[in-house]
Amino acid sequence: MFFKKTQQREQPAPQTTESNETPSALHQKIQQAALPAPIAAAAMAELERLEKTDPSAPEYAIGLNYIDLILSLPWNTVHDIHIDLNQAERVMESQHHGLRQVKERILEYLAVRTLCSMRDFFILIVDDEPIARTNLEYVLKKEGYRVDTAGNGLEALERMKSQEFDLILTDMKMEKMDGFQLLETARKISPRTDIVLITGYATVNSAVAALKKGATHYLPKPINLDELRETIREIRGRKRALQCGRSPILCFTGPPGTGKTSIGRSIAESLERPFVRVSVAGLRDEADLRGHRRTYVGAMPGRILNEIRRVNARNPVFMLDEIDKIGQDFRGDPASVLLEILDPEQNSHFTDHYLDLPFDLSAVLFITTANGIENLPAALRDRMEVIAFTGYTETEKRQIAFRYLIPRQLQEHGLTNRGIGFSEEAVSRLIQDYTQEAGVRNLEREIAAVCRKLARICLLQESGAGGQQPDQASKADDAEPAKPIRVDEQMVVQFLGPRRYNHMSAETAGRIGVVTGLVWTEFGGEIISVEAGIMKGKEQLLLTGSLGDILRESAQTALSYVRSHAEILGIDPDFFQDRDIHIHIPAGAIPKEGSSAGLTIAMALLSLLTRRPAKPAVAMTGELTLSGTILQIAGLREKLLAAQRAGVATVIIPKANAVDLAGMDREMLERIEIVLAEDIQTLIDVVLEMQ
Repeated sequence: MFFKKTQQREQPAPQTTESNETPSALHQKIQQAALPAPIAAAAMAELERLEKTDPSAPEYAIGLNYIDLILSLPWNTVHDIHIDLNQAERVMESQHHGLRQVKERILEYLAVRTLCSMRDFFILIVDDEPIARTNLEYVLKKEGYRVDTAGNGLEALERMKSQEFDLILTDMKMEKMDGFQLLETARKISPRTDIVLITGYATVNSAVAALKKGATHYLPKPINLDELRETIREIRGRKRALQCGRSPILCFTGPPGTGKTSIGRSIAESLERPFVRVSVAGLRDEADLRGHRRTYVGAMPGRILNEIRRVNARNPVFMLDEIDKIGQDFRGDPASVLLEILDPEQNSHFTDHYLDLPFDLSAVLFITTANGIENLPAALRDRMEVIAFTGYTETEKRQIAFRYLIPRQLQEHGLTNRGIGFSEEAVSRLIQDYTQEAGVRNLEREIAAVCRKLARICLLQESGAGGQQPDQASKADDAEPAKPIRVDEQMVVQFLGPRRYNHMSAETAGRIGVVTGLVWTEFGGEIISVEAGIMKGKEQLLLTGSLGDILRESAQTALSYVRSHAEILGIDPDFFQDRDIHIHIPAGAIPKEGSSAGLTIAMALLSLLTRRPAKPAVAMTGELTLSGTILQIAGLREKLLAAQRAGVATVIIPKANAVDLAGMDREMLERIEIVLAEDIQTLIDVVLEMQ
């Protein structure tokens, strides 16, 4: 499907104001710029001050720069002419694998804008003269508008009860109900409907009274058809901008390397809009975003207006990168500025301190990125639509490598059309042994490292002999074609050395007091072993493994549950008397925190106290309450990936997470049995070996 939007005429980019321009030349530029009325009035007021200022005074240059900013901003310029859903989908599919949720959200946004652009403009003509109604109806229908008519105000109100109109054209003098009475009543019934009063008794006082009562415009009789057409066209353009202009505020959150920034560029390309990226990581001064007051020496606009002026468009795709790493100090709180920028209810009147005039940002498609939204202010999170970028499966990483990463790196290293290829085993080895991430950024680095080795081999082959210098590569055209090279597992190890990462695997044999858990890390999911030991002591719970406060509380809760339910669980109620219990999670140098290890710790204690080994191919995740209820957890996708990679056969998850399974791909659930649990007592025989 291909739809063409009503195109606002683009204004040419204004030229930069020079310091030697005369006030008369500036006056002409302001008139030609077609600025909105309040903006033009502010520019003219500044120009009047300039005319009274000595050109050698510093204030004169400040005034010139201010007028230059006003003239250079795209008050009317938009880049949103074509909306083609199929083309947009093809662009995103060609550049990114997966990310189904993100792509669907963008296509939904395009569909909404398409429907808004196709919506008819409905006009109601109210006049007690049949000839006047008929003539206006004929003219407006010819212009492509949908038109209905009414003979008086009461009839018009009846029409409004069954149909919503965009515009009402009403005569002022009518029987039963005149135009002023209709205006007051219609504004109460339908506040969003614009009303234009038409009268043959036009006076200044009646025009002022009509506008005060809420009329959009006031036209005298006989009607000037050109003026009427222009008025309706202006009203329609403004209403369509309000209906279609408001863009969603998207927040892409997820681990590094999952494509958050690059998908923003693809969105801009699919929308045929300019793309702006501003990194706000470490930003501490709110003036960087909102600008400085003109009273300061060296004052300038903020980065928001500067970037919009640079791309010369009122509706670019604007990405605020790394929003979770924004700073705060005595120079202000930049996050508070983002509340106005990213609020659809406020950003239509965004005010930069330097410009000191409202600029409409509602047509800008703002996209923010963050690795996590936990540290963002709640008010800021509430203004954004969060879209999670989850980690890629190993199968997805292989497809991304073959479809995007390898062709790009071969081209960047001059290896295109040289018969170089990668085997699936080689790419799998790169993913498993040389990267530890949820995304694919490090995978691309390792592919680039292999390509650099291949580039050197190709150069030596084409030079003809190992003793020749590399600068003799210019003679490669006369040498024999290089032999095709296929990178396999052995070549990967030869180029990159021994494996760098060892993902934990499921236990091969059950051990008493050792249970396998599933955790989420910034690199994706991993499995861990939770170990429990008991010894003579002073009834202390020892916790080691660099555990955070929440994890320590989970261990305390698990121990309290076991002690309070000892008789039901078949355990000696005095097992803790004159004893110490030690809970340890290996890899003590790595800090650990989270609220999903309570179930795992409790099962390790039950294995220890009942002397029943835990089944080696069972892993679990879930938080535990004192009553034994298992609570919902987050990061399920990454945890299931870790279980699949480690060879786990059975995964226990909270029953409340069953809804998360419905949206997962079939490949995620292959070779894994999912057990949904809501109470710990039903899991004892599932996790522990029979005595």
